[in-house]
Formats: sequence, structure tokens, C-alpha cells
Amino acid sequence: MAIVRKLIVEVVDARNLLPKDGHGASSPYIILDFHGQRRKTRTVIRDLNPAWNESLEFNVGKTSEVLGDMLELDVFHDKNIGPTTRNNFLGRVRLSSSQFVKKGEEALIYYPLEKKNLFSWIQGEIGLKIYFVDEFVPPLAPPPPPAPPTPPPEEVKPEPPPADSASDVPAAEADINETSPDPPAEAPPPGDGDEPKNEEPPPVPPTEAAPPPSAENPTTETADLADSGPPLDQTPKSPRGQNPDHHVMASVSSGFMPEVKVNNINAPQPISRVSSVSSFMSDQSDRSSIERSSFDLVEKMHYLFVRVVKARSLPSAGIPVVKIAVSGCHVISKPARKTTFFDWDQTFAFNRDSPDSSTILEVSVWDPLSGGHDFLGGICFDVGEIPLRDPPDSPLAPQWYRLEGGGANRGDLMLATWIGTQADESFPDAWKTDTVGNPNSKSKVYQSPKLWYLRTSIIEAQDISMLMPLKESSYQIKVQLGFQVQKTKSVLTNTGAPTWNEDLMFVAAEPFTEHNLIFVLIENRQPKEQVIVGVATIPLTSIERRVDDRNVVSRWSTLEDPNEEKRVYRGRVHLRLCFDGGYHVMGEVANACSDYRPTARQLWKPPVGTIELGILGCKNLLPMKTIKTKGSTDAYAVAKYGNKWVRTRTISDSLDPKWNEQYTWRVYDPSTVLTIGVFDSWEAFESDGSKESMRPDFRIGKVRIRISTLTTGKVYRSVFSLILLSQAGLKKMGEIELAVRFARATPTLDFLHVYSQPLLPMMHHLKPIGMVQQEVLRAATVKIVSAHLSRAEPPLRREVVTYMLDSDSNTFSMRKVRANWLRIINVIAGVIDVFKWADDTRSWKNPTATILVHALLVMLVWFPDLIVPSFAFYIFVVGAWNYRFRSRTSLPHFDPKISLVESIDRDELDEEFDAMPCNRQNEMVRARYDKMRMLGARVQTLLGDFATQGERMQALVTWWDPRATGIFVGLCFVVAFILYLIPSKMVAMAFGFYYLRHPIFRDRMPSPALNFFRRLPSLSDRML
Repeated sequence: MAIVRKLIVEVVDARNLLPKDGHGASSPYIILDFHGQRRKTRTVIRDLNPAWNESLEFNVGKTSEVLGDMLELDVFHDKNIGPTTRNNFLGRVRLSSSQFVKKGEEALIYYPLEKKNLFSWIQGEIGLKIYFVDEFVPPLAPPPPPAPPTPPPEEVKPEPPPADSASDVPAAEADINETSPDPPAEAPPPGDGDEPKNEEPPPVPPTEAAPPPSAENPTTETADLADSGPPLDQTPKSPRGQNPDHHVMASVSSGFMPEVKVNNINAPQPISRVSSVSSFMSDQSDRSSIERSSFDLVEKMHYLFVRVVKARSLPSAGIPVVKIAVSGCHVISKPARKTTFFDWDQTFAFNRDSPDSSTILEVSVWDPLSGGHDFLGGICFDVGEIPLRDPPDSPLAPQWYRLEGGGANRGDLMLATWIGTQADESFPDAWKTDTVGNPNSKSKVYQSPKLWYLRTSIIEAQDISMLMPLKESSYQIKVQLGFQVQKTKSVLTNTGAPTWNEDLMFVAAEPFTEHNLIFVLIENRQPKEQVIVGVATIPLTSIERRVDDRNVVSRWSTLEDPNEEKRVYRGRVHLRLCFDGGYHVMGEVANACSDYRPTARQLWKPPVGTIELGILGCKNLLPMKTIKTKGSTDAYAVAKYGNKWVRTRTISDSLDPKWNEQYTWRVYDPSTVLTIGVFDSWEAFESDGSKESMRPDFRIGKVRIRISTLTTGKVYRSVFSLILLSQAGLKKMGEIELAVRFARATPTLDFLHVYSQPLLPMMHHLKPIGMVQQEVLRAATVKIVSAHLSRAEPPLRREVVTYMLDSDSNTFSMRKVRANWLRIINVIAGVIDVFKWADDTRSWKNPTATILVHALLVMLVWFPDLIVPSFAFYIFVVGAWNYRFRSRTSLPHFDPKISLVESIDRDELDEEFDAMPCNRQNEMVRARYDKMRMLGARVQTLLGDFATQGERMQALVTWWDPRATGIFVGLCFVVAFILYLIPSKMVAMAFGFYYLRHPIFRDRMPSPALNFFRRLPSLSDRML
């Protein structure tokens, strides 16, 4: 059955439209255009807030440059209603199809109406629901059989071949026709999935095609070809006008080995198992350029690929295996799966130091169940004749090879072999020499689950007093979603109808079928006794989704007795539930967030560019574990940006692993961070079933790259130190080499306009979430994401996800307190330097500078319009001067000096990594508590000093000290009277010259104004 996609546009209503009928109203209707299709709604008569509630349907086709993929809605006033003579324009909305979602994810969104041109006067907004629907179309009845075709006209015969070739072909045919004593062998039918999708039966070239044999006199050629592939008369013909992607040609040779051509590359021919020296000499002209891939940020690693598909006609009733030997590496495949053939369909990738190295590739088939590992046959290839494959080309088609030696007299093995790089599509799932065949070491891409904030508004409960006596009781509701549990406050009531009006928020992941939302009404009795009154269960699939702050419809849910098998009514609860798609579900720390998009796809803005990351490798890694008295590290890298996670393959037992893998992400906001982490894996022991496989993966280090620090189009290839802070202190674990490039995809003005937009979506500003609640939701998000990714194959373990998301970044650390205090000092150091420069200037330490400041003061006082332009020009000069010292090659990285980890106290470090609750000895906990009290006392004194200065400012006019307030008020009156009489320029110049007077005219004691301010009272003397 065919699937047809349709676009459904539900036109709900509009609000606050302009009156255009001349009588203070409008009669609007809407015209919708999408992909060359036009629809029209009905006209709502004389209504500025019309409601249509119509559903319009459009067929979705392929994207066209002529029609485009934009949905355009134009709102008009109907000229047939009212005194108007034309359809007045009321506004338009243009939406891209990339904003539309599938059915089930739609939400009512109000889009503001846009102008048609600069002089249009438009207002209002329109509410729409837009989504895709896939409809199944039943298959049509088969057409009647066509009439027999007319014989084609006689074609012009080509020139005859040369005499020698013309004489060889009939001789070969005659030789074949003479030996036909055996009946024709029937070709085995191919099994499902045995042949690759792009493999076609090889057509016979015209010059070598033999006439089809009759059924009465089959020839040996027919029998042999039936053994080696499908019959020739079943070759499908390609449609006229289409060039097939895979050109497969066959020819008859002495060993009946068909020659396969894929993209003008000949498959290698097997050589005799006793190789001669001449077989190593081959033409290297076809080994020029190897690939034209997008892997341009990493180094190309050459691999010898061997794909073993299946075998037939083997003299074995067991499950044979394939052994591959090349360059001193011996590999055994998995046991064959017995169907019509012996199936393996396994790919092997052997690392090659140089693409020009020439060795012998041996592929042999063995029967391990016979006791002695019977040799069934094998094939040898000259690696120098194996073709190089360009990744844009189609995959190399496997072909049948006749096994030589052993017990397989007529056994055939289907395989393909080529030389490629890590850009080959077979590389991720292939067995690799640097991973030692670990099945969990493959490179994989993961997606975080789609997360929603679930807002639960608990309003009230009723009918509780019907089942219990009237008395004052305390009630609260416990809400549970999976592992998340929250409670409302306790409410006292004697009417049996408690009211809460509280909002509780949870994090939910799609699909919504795993958990239900459970409400438990609890009665708190004395002493400390809780009784469950009733339970209500609501499936998540029945909850409405919204993308703005509109109020959703509330509902009543029945409370039932959880201890009864039958449904017993215990009251009802009034709820308002919705999924808030206008929020961004925070899973990362705010200073290292990789995405700020809201959950609802309809609110996403187009990407501004792409970020490309090349993970080249690591150097000088420390041994992370000991295996058989030898230090070993099985390293892999994980990169995270937005919802996309990538994991490189695990390089086994290497302190200098080389990955050379490249990945790409779309960038929606340049003020985001790309995170790369390196870990040591224990997954290699899972195949052995040992307990070591249950150990957590060790952290080696992490790197953060902020996208906004990258220059557009420039490749940054840098080496970052992998630094790890643990209970033992700071340790350098090694180095990682990365290549990064940011490519801008939008015009320059649109890209710069992003910097003026808010980071977080609109709902974070309309209904902000508190800091404490935000941390609780973030902890739940980390648990959900880690549980989701740990179920993948291969899994991203929980410790990897928590380390990448910095789930423990908010734990208390005395080191971070001191580091943040020094950061504050560094920030205000510039202000301190300005005050120090002003003090040096007024002290006449540099008389020339002081005289110039006097001249500048006179100019700014007499020309005050120059103050703001002069300050802006000064900032420009400072920025232009610092442009010379910008970082051009290296990217910013973790700084141990800023983090204060080079000289950290051991006790503070142990306190930083201590778990919650503390499990240290009582004496150590008491010492830490005393130190915390000392720090708290200093903070208390600092806060008290700030409060005292503010209260002294208030005391100037509050008459706490009558004499001080009288002096200040009288002085203000005198200053106001003087400024009314004397021009302000004269006063400003006099004050400036007085401030910059020479030290010989200045007293060393504090100024009278400062002495007066310090004598003002504050509320500190009233505190107990």
C-alpha cells in the first residue's frame, strides 16, 4: 500500500483585527496557498475576533524551485459585505514547511499578522494548528495484459570482429556444446537478504552471448552458469532513459569466473595459491586518487575491506567459518547461518600503514565441527590488484569465486574486497583490527529523547467529606511521574473541599506510553500518620500541548480507593494539565549549554550555520588499568552538541589512539558550547563475561569549544591537554588533537541579528521558573537522558552522560568559592585602576598628564555634547588596540590557574568530592563545620557593611539624626540657590579644578563630606 502525505491546516480563529468595512468592523476570510494549491475559508460577518474552526487539506509533493515549500495565508475583508468596493488586506502569515510537525505533536499557535509593504497598517494575530498526516492508499487493480509487441525493425549489424577473435569464439562454443552428458542443474533460488540491493544479474555482452538453449538439449554452459548465478534469461531490463548506478558486466573465462565491473573498477581476480614473484608486480595506474569525501578535517586512514557474503555447494553439514589472513593478521568470522546458502554477510577492515604495500590476502573456509578443522577450500588475492574505491561511488558488488583445494570441489564463495578509508559506508559496522573485534566499539550517533515540561496545576478537591466525618483535617496531594515525586503544601479544611492552587512541574520524555501521571490524595493525621484517601491515574497521551501562556481547559479526575479491587469513588480532584512546549528543557549547566531551542518544533528558527568536528586522536595517554601485569587503555571519545551525541570507536590497548572521525552538527545559536570527552572502556571484557565489564568507564578528560569564538570558514587544528581533577589532585591524562570549523549558512545581517535576540525561548520570560525548581528539573532531565542513552547499543553509560552534562557542577567547593571571588576582583580591577589613575592625576605624579586632564576638563565642560561621543571613541580605540592581541590559532581551554587547582588543600579537595550525605568521620566533619562557620562570619560581616552604607544613605533624609538631616537639607537648599544663580558650566569647572588641585593645597585628613557620612546612624545598632 502506498503512503500519501498531506498537510492539514486547522484555521481556528483570529484576534484584534483592524476594522476595514467603514463601520468599525470587518468581515474576514482567509486564502491559503501551499505548493501551487489554493484553499479559501468561509467569511465571518462583521467580527474583529472571528472564529472559523475549519480544517483545510493540501497534498505534499517534492520541493520545487518554482512552487517552493512556503505556506502563505492572506487575510482579506469581504467586499460583498458592507459599503467597501474592494477586498481590503488585513494581514498575512508566511511559514516554512520545516516548522510543521506530524499529527499528535500539533499545538495551537497564534502567529502575528505581517504587512504586505512598508506602508500597510496591520494588527492582530491568527491561531493555527498545522501538521502532517500520512494516509494509506490501497493499491490499484493490475492493468490488463498488454498486446504482444510488434517485431522490432532490423538493426544495422556492427562490423565483424578480427579474424583471430572471431575464430576463437565459435571454437569455444563448439567445445562447450560437445560436453553435455549431465542434465541441467537447477539454479538455487536466492534467499531474502542474501543479495545486496544494488546487485543485478550480470547481462551477457552482445559479442559473447550464446543463443538460448532449448529444453530438449541443455548444454553444460547452461548448467555451469546456473551454479554460478541466476539464469541469463531472467536478467531484468532497465527502463529506457535511465542509467543504472551499478554497471555489472560478465564474461566467460576459462574458470567460469564472471568479471564484475562497478563504476569502471574491475574486481580482483583470484591468483593461484602457490604465488609467484611475478604476481606481486601489477599496474598501479588505477591507484591515483582514492576518495572525494567530506572527511577533510581528519587524516585519511587506509583499510583493506573484505566482505564475506555467503557460500554454496560446500561438502559440510555443519556451520563453517571463514578465516582471513593478511599482513600477519588472522581473523575468524562468525559461524555461518544455514539457509539455502551458508550466510555470513560480515565485513572486515584491516588497517594498512601504506596504500602501496603489497601482500597476499588469503580467504579460506573451514569446518570447525569435524574435530580437525577440515579445510574446505580457499582463495588468494594479490593486494596490489585490489581496487581503490571512491566513497561517492556505489558499493562494490560481491561476486562468486571458486574455492581451490580442500574438500570443496565445486564450492563457491561470494565476497568483495577493496581498499578504502574511514569514509566508507561499510566502515562503522565492520570488524576492525584496531578494535580487536569488540562488538561494542563501533562508532555510533545517538539522539537525546524529546523532553517536555509537564505543568500540573492542582486547584481543589471535592466530595471528600461524604465518606468521613466532618472535622478539621489536613490534606495534601502527592504527584508521581516515574521516579519524580512532588507534593503540594498541606491545607486545613473542615468542609471536605481543600483548595491548593499550586503548580508542579515534571520532565516527561516521548513516547508518553511508558508512565502515567498518578495523583494521590493524602490525609495527615496526628501524630505523623498519613492515610491515602484516593488515587487518580491520568495517561500522558491525553494531556494537551501548548506553546504559549494561554490557559488550557481544566478537568475533573475521579479519586478511587487503591486497596479495593472494584472501583470505589473517593472524591474528585480539579486539575489543569498541559505540556509546555515553549520552554527549553535544561539538561546542561547554563554557562556551557549547547542548545536553547524550545521543545515545540513549530517555534524553531532556521539554523545559522554548521559546526564540523574532526576527532583525530590522542597522544601520551596514561594507562588506566592493568591487564595481565601490563598497563592498558581502551580509549574512546564522545562529543555532544544539541540533541546529537556521537561516539567514536574504541581503540583497544593503545596509549596513542587514532580515530580520524568527522561529524557535523547544525548550529541554531552561536552562543553555544560543543563538548568533547575522552573515556576508558571496560566493554572489551563483556564478551568474556568477566566482572570487569560491570565497572564504570573512567574519565580521562574533557574539552569545551564555544562556537562564538570561531571565525567563519577557518579550520582550527589544536592540541588540548586532558586535565582531570580527582580526590588525588590534578593530573594530566594526555592530549587530544581536534579540528574544528564553523560554516555560516545565513546572510551576515541575519547572523548578526541573532545577537540581539534572547537566549532562552519566550516562555522563560513570560512565566520564569525559579532557580531551585530549575535545579530539580535539571537533575530529573539528566537521569532521563542517561537512562535513555544507556539502553542503546552500544550504550552510552550513565557515568559518561553525567560527566558530559556536568550534573555535579553545583556541589559545594571551597576552591570554587575562592576562584569566583578572584574572578570578581579581576572584573572590578578595571574600575579600581580608573580610580587609581584619577588619584595619581590629582596627586600630580605626572604633571604633564594632569595639565592635559585640565585641558580636557575645560573642553568637556564648555562643550558637553562631546562627552558621549568622546567616551564611545575611547572604547573604540581600546577595542581596536586589543584586536592586535587576539588569539588567532589556539582555542580557549580549561585554565588550572583560574580554577585554583595547582595549589589546592587536600582536605578541601576531599570535601569537594565527598558525597551527600557526608560519610566522613565525626572529627573531620566537625572541623569542616567550624571552617564553614568562620567563612560564614566573614560573609556576614561583608553583608552587614553593605547594609550599613545603604541605611546611611537613607538616614540623610529620614531624620534619624535630626541635626545631621538638618545640616544636609540646609546644604541642599544653599546649593540649589547657588546653581540657580551661577551657570552650571562655571560650577562644574570650579569643582573640577578644586578636585585636581595640587597636593600642597590639600589636607591629608579625610574630607568633611566623608566625615559627615560616616557619622550618620544605621540600623546595625538595633540588631540583637
